[in-house]
Amino acid sequence: DMDNFIKTIAAVCDAVKAKKRSDKTVNLSFDEWNVWFHSNGAKFEPWSIAPPQLEDIYNFEDALVVGCILTTLQNNCDRVKMACLAQLVNVIAPIMTENGGKAWAQTIFWPFMYASVYGNGKTMRSIVECDKFSTEKHKDVPYVEASVVYNEKENEVVLYAVNRSLSEDVELSFVAEGFEGYKLVEHVELYNDDLKAVNEKDNERVAPANVAVTDGETVTLKKHSWNMLRYKA
Repeated sequence: DMDNFIKTIAAVCDAVKAKKRSDKTVNLSFDEWNVWFHSNGAKFEPWSIAPPQLEDIYNFEDALVVGCILTTLQNNCDRVKMACLAQLVNVIAPIMTENGGKAWAQTIFWPFMYASVYGNGKTMRSIVECDKFSTEKHKDVPYVEASVVYNEKENEVVLYAVNRSLSEDVELSFVAEGFEGYKLVEHVELYNDDLKAVNEKDNERVAPANVAVTDGETVTLKKHSWNMLRYKA
């Protein structure tokens, strides 16, 4: 998976560093990442002017994947110093437009936007304890994928979490040692019961919602959902 790939490349760089007895640490750039469906490209007439190309339509399932990609990049930011989303508008992109018409957000826009706006500061090492599952290719995959960012300037801790379970909600208890007194002030949730739901210019089926914040120590992560939780002192 992506996390193992990053760690493997970093390990190769470190092995070469040790072999050469160098004091240089090679950091990584993870360029052109996204969910791609090149096989779904629209056909167009030869010599046509500015035809639509690779304008992939992303569903809610893809938004969860992008959310997991972002947590992986945040959790490896000690070595990944640059990670560029492939394109931003129309071509395999989170934003769609039409000539002379509207612009609208695809499903994958929302995790990217919230990571960009609130994921600023220092990523803290997070330890997730939860049930796991296995697939043909991957063993012991945790149901919850998470990353934590401390924004010293805003005096807040931001938790990003994806619940991978397709059938069960998860009760999340967040413990941040050294940040006693921080309280949950905002819980943004991206959820749709239909994993194949897409956004169209006149019908935004997948959009973030604010979950009511309580004084309880746990919060509920819905089945197959992306979440952002902000804690402030």
